[in-house]
Amino acid sequence: MVKVTLADGKKREVVGGTTVGELAGIIGPSLRKRAIAGKIDGKPVDLGTPIEGDAQVEILTLDDPDGIVVYRHSAAHLMAQAIRRLYGGADAVKLGIGPVIRDGFYYDIDMERSLTDSDLADIEREMARIAAEDLPIVRHEVSREEAAARFAADPLKLELIRDLPAEAVITVYEQGEFADLCRGPHLPSTGRIKAFKLMSVAGAYWRGDAKNKMLQRIYGTAFPNEADLHEHLRMLEEAKKRDHRKLGKELELFMFSEEAPGMPFYLPKGMTIRTELENFSREIQGKRDYDEVRTPFMMNNRIWEQSGHWDHYKDNMYFTQVDDTKFALKPMNCPGHMLIYKNELRSYRELPIRLSEFGQVHRHEFSGALNGMMRVRTFCQDDAHIFLRQDQIEAEIKRTIALIDEIYRVFGFEYRIELSTRPDDYLGTAETWDEAERGLQNALDSLGLPYQLNEGDGAFYGPKIDFHILDALKRSWQCGTIQLDYQMPDKFDLSYVGEDGLKHRPVVIHRAIYGSIDRFIGMLTEHYGGAFPLWLAPVQAKLLPVSDPFADDALRIKRELAEAGIRVEVDLRNEKLGYKIREAQLAKVPYMLVVGEKERERGTVSVRRRGGGDAEEMTVEALAARLVREVKTKKLID
Repeated sequence: MVKVTLADGKKREVVGGTTVGELAGIIGPSLRKRAIAGKIDGKPVDLGTPIEGDAQVEILTLDDPDGIVVYRHSAAHLMAQAIRRLYGGADAVKLGIGPVIRDGFYYDIDMERSLTDSDLADIEREMARIAAEDLPIVRHEVSREEAAARFAADPLKLELIRDLPAEAVITVYEQGEFADLCRGPHLPSTGRIKAFKLMSVAGAYWRGDAKNKMLQRIYGTAFPNEADLHEHLRMLEEAKKRDHRKLGKELELFMFSEEAPGMPFYLPKGMTIRTELENFSREIQGKRDYDEVRTPFMMNNRIWEQSGHWDHYKDNMYFTQVDDTKFALKPMNCPGHMLIYKNELRSYRELPIRLSEFGQVHRHEFSGALNGMMRVRTFCQDDAHIFLRQDQIEAEIKRTIALIDEIYRVFGFEYRIELSTRPDDYLGTAETWDEAERGLQNALDSLGLPYQLNEGDGAFYGPKIDFHILDALKRSWQCGTIQLDYQMPDKFDLSYVGEDGLKHRPVVIHRAIYGSIDRFIGMLTEHYGGAFPLWLAPVQAKLLPVSDPFADDALRIKRELAEAGIRVEVDLRNEKLGYKIREAQLAKVPYMLVVGEKERERGTVSVRRRGGGDAEEMTVEALAARLVREVKTKKLID
């Protein structure tokens, strides 16, 4: 008999050699029916894997994230089998790798025929036939020699076998006539795959190396049922409509040029949004004792060597020669703030000292990684560095969390929190890291905030709390961060004079809220679908004179609203009113103001809201008061 500890902590005794699938049946017939794979002591395994000794065992179903990974991995094999059936078998179709990715999978293949999107429907139909055959998916352990013989005609697989460690257990999975080199686990049979869709075909270098052969990569996705698949496809279509690159061009927010790849150009309307975001953050921080500073874009290379950024970021930095000295464009604002702190003698009474900056930084990204505003080579980081005493850490962390929460709530964001701990390449001692991690954890625990532990993903100089925003499509974006740093103060020999008259070392909190303002704007554009709330909208109201005789009335009203601080445009084109209204709606202007004979006589404007509904008549004075109030309260809903 062996003792099994289940995921819920309950314990059972079963006969040694009982499989994971059999254990699921012992627990209950419903679980046996839903089980697709398992874990033994944290290692993913097939249902047929025997439990040989005392172990922690988890039964995976399609309700588990790890279960979905197994499901999609099996769908990748299903696709590869279908491609071989359609296009000539193992001799004609050479297989590379077929991993699971976020929301789907892909397989890299080498074949003479160039697949197009029109071929995907044929492959899907063949996948459906194989699924209907309900072929058992069987795992075999093989020797290195057996594996090499089995895949002798498949050079990509032979390369993978060659690169496996000497001690590796090599496994092959078979389903019908199809066999693939794979460590698994997989579903029990092809019939368990119910809903899938092939998305696109692209080129990909073998193993991501441009020196290798270009293969064809087929992307797909799979879900437990058709309803979930259709909802996913609907969300993808919605994401296309909200794509910030598309909306940024249509709404004239920003542009890119081959003269500065990966470096955004802000057009007037986009600059309005950026200015509003910065001013909002400035206002909040100003009430919380932050002092804004500005540091140089470029500094002597020795400062980056001193800070440690050279060792960790040099491959992503830009350098230049000034006279006989090597300089670097800053990838971070931290060293500049250390120099500002060190510029004068500090007393314990002054701490915490909070320095904030909207600092432009530069980081090299490969051209293939650039993605609109989401991945650029230069961006504005809304940094702050808080210099404080050891006894102030927990209170300041709580204060910073409250600040981030206040700002995110204005945008209507939900978010989740991660606590990231010591990475392999950490600076400093394990003792100071343990102390820093305890400080962050204590703050989160005392606030009662739920968080996920992300072991080994801290910054090289300290652990961190990351804030992951959920947008309107429930996509996650990491924006805000709080990092506790004992290393930079040492590297820059920072100190303060304590109550005892002696010099002491401060601790530093690195903090960002937007993260990259540029990326935040891209994310906001998609979150709101370009329909920004009134306080952020580049054009808050558009005046639409019914015809030319009312142009002067519209221009007069524009001046009155502008004096109240409202951003207004007038559409003076000689077009029909209906056309002007549709154009304003496409531009996602929050308020459309119609001026005609009736409005002139009554001294009013006809007000239409972006969200629809009946128009209402208002005096300009009443309208201005309403708009000013909505801007001030940062109202979200149209």
